[in-house]
Amino acid sequence: MTAVVRTEGLTKAYGRLTVVEDVDLDVRQGDVFGFLGPNGSGKTTTIRMLLGLVAPSAGRVELLGRPMPGAAHTVLEQVGALVEGPGFYPTMSGRRNLALFDAAGHSGSRGTRRRRIGEALERVGLGSVDRRPVRAYSLGMRQRLGLAHALMRQPSLLVLDEPTNGLDPQGIREIRALLADLAREGTTVFLSSHLLGEVELICTRAAMMAQGRLVAQDTVENLLAPTGRLVIETPDVDAAMAVLGLRGGPVEHDGDRVRVTLNGHRPEDLNHALVHAGVRVRELVVERRSLEDAYLGLTGGSGDARR
Repeated sequence: MTAVVRTEGLTKAYGRLTVVEDVDLDVRQGDVFGFLGPNGSGKTTTIRMLLGLVAPSAGRVELLGRPMPGAAHTVLEQVGALVEGPGFYPTMSGRRNLALFDAAGHSGSRGTRRRRIGEALERVGLGSVDRRPVRAYSLGMRQRLGLAHALMRQPSLLVLDEPTNGLDPQGIREIRALLADLAREGTTVFLSSHLLGEVELICTRAAMMAQGRLVAQDTVENLLAPTGRLVIETPDVDAAMAVLGLRGGPVEHDGDRVRVTLNGHRPEDLNHALVHAGVRVRELVVERRSLEDAYLGLTGGSGDARR
């Protein structure tokens, strides 16, 4: 599959402080790619290097198969980005802001521009926005307006840094649905967030940052797979532990509840083995780890103090 974002040994240091170190990213066409980690883990600095806003201290970057920042003039025409919050003229309306930005980067008639602006605003839920100045917008509305600006190019690659910042739960669901639609239409989405649970619901692949380094990169399914657990309530604790110990992973119990790590086994197969052995199962629950669990498992819960 075609690589849309690729980095090799990407590093950024400010004097003696290294904020991003030896990062190798591989984002493929059609991905909804989560770039994950707590605030200060190096995500924003990495994104700024991807877009040519900050020069790397070492390593290389390719966007859409072209080297950055050398090919920025042509590549960035195919990239929509929302990084560190949108910057707008506060005394102008959202529509007027988009019209100015569009006029600076595109040729075409006013009618064409008006259509593009209307379509972008509709997609982010601001189709009925009035002529209020942007300074009167809520934080969530500004985020939506920034996303509308990023979408006006109809980009091949959409780069978003914390796009749900300031949105209420309904707004988050709407943006999640929008990003899924964009991916189905062929846009590759690169989504940075510290909200691992939110990203888990939409991303197909993910990379995890900690203290400026990449600690994992894989499909979300694979990142979640290793530590699912099965919890069984049964009066036959000893028999259940014997059956599960032979077929699953580590087994433990607390009263009449038995827990076993799935370790690659399907829950229905373990349940069948229990029933076949005559174990009476009152309740069976599958516990799946979240991306937050996966992250903490990989990093030991380490904190960060980097951008």
